[in-house]
This record gives sequence, structure tokens and C-alpha cells, in this order.
Amino acid sequence: MHVPDGFFNAPISVATGVVAAAAVVVSLRGARRELDERTAPLAGLVAAFVFAVQMLNFPVAGGTSGHLLGGALAAILVGPYTGVLCVSVVLLMQGLLFADGGLTALGVNITLMGVVTVVVSYGLFRGLLRLLPEGRRSVTSASFVAALISVPVAAVVFTGLYALGGTTEVALGKVFGAMVGVHILIGIGEAVITAATVGAVIAVRPDLVHGARGMLPAPPLTTSGTGRTSSEEATA
Repeated sequence: MHVPDGFFNAPISVATGVVAAAAVVVSLRGARRELDERTAPLAGLVAAFVFAVQMLNFPVAGGTSGHLLGGALAAILVGPYTGVLCVSVVLLMQGLLFADGGLTALGVNITLMGVVTVVVSYGLFRGLLRLLPEGRRSVTSASFVAALISVPVAAVVFTGLYALGGTTEVALGKVFGAMVGVHILIGIGEAVITAATVGAVIAVRPDLVHGARGMLPAPPLTTSGTGRTSSEEATA
């Protein structure tokens, strides 16, 4: 979904640039409430993971390929504000270092992949957790659904922006069909990767999963070299 230079006209590029900049400013403030000495390193790892996986493309259909967008994964693991920052940094570095997405289209890319996917996925994730029974399986399932839905929603928003300011002569119906159809398939891959990653983290450190914080018990602490929990050491 990396949009190249010249795909949208100047008004759309400027407008999405304003949206992206505002989202980053708001997220910088919000991230202060999400991050602490435990979760700050995780945010760096999430950004690095998203950067690496976005560089890997997998075949989808009709000769096209897709990659992880990362918004759902980042939002669930480190919070929506920090998630926006993680994805925005990744997109900026990709545009500057690898020309993956145009610099004039950076606002479009951040809006689609760093704002829309984060807001949609995190809102859906939290909503599903209110309906599902408490437990790790519910967190993983909610992660899967949130990631799956967020990708085609971003494709729909892309189509809306194209209708307002696309510069190519491709018919809007074809753009909508191609973008949504392909990104439904990409969403499946995104959902699998997101659910697997979130599941792996909650199996070891559920307290680090921001989206499920307070809903899952933290693993018992063990003392070095004994393999016993701290409570067991106290009663030994």
C-alpha cells in the first residue's frame, strides 16, 4: 500500500500531510501515558519488527504481492498512540532510505497505514474483548479479527482519497475492486502474523500486551538459579 509520488494531487497530499502531522503530535503526548521503563524497549522492538516485516513481500494474487502493515500489531502490543509513532517512523525511514513510498505521499501513507489501521484495529480489538470471555485465547482471537478488518478498511479509505484526488485515469470501480480484493487477502496474512506474535508475547509476558493489560494474570516471578517462584522462596 506504499503510495508513490504523484499518485495523488497536491490538495490531497497536503491534507493528508496535515492529518498525519496532527496524529503524530497527538501521539507524542499520548505515548507518555503508555510508555514506562518496561514498555519503552518493547516499542523499539515493535518498530524494528514492523520495519523488517514490511520489507518482506508475499505473493497474493494475479502477480501482486503484499506485506504486513503493522498498525494492529503495534497498537495492541504498545498502545494506539505509540503504535502510530512506531508505524510513522517506519514509513519515514523506508521513504528516505529505500524510496519505498514517495516523500510527497508520506502523509497519505502515514494516514492509511499509521492512523487508519491503528484506530480501526485497536477500537475493534477492545470492543471484542468486552464481548469475549477473559483469557489468552480471546486476546489472540480479537487480535486476529482486528488485524484482518483493519487492512481492507485502509484500502477503502485509499479508494475514497483516490476518488477525491487521484491523478491516474483508472476507473474508480476498478481501483476499489483491486484494492479491496487484494487487501482482504493481505489482511489474512496480517491477521495470522499479528495473532501469532501477540500470542507469543502473552504466553511469556502478558503484562506487556498493552491492549490486554489488567485482563490477564502476570506470570509468577522466579528467583535466579532456583526455578522456584518468589512466593515459594518466601515459604521455603
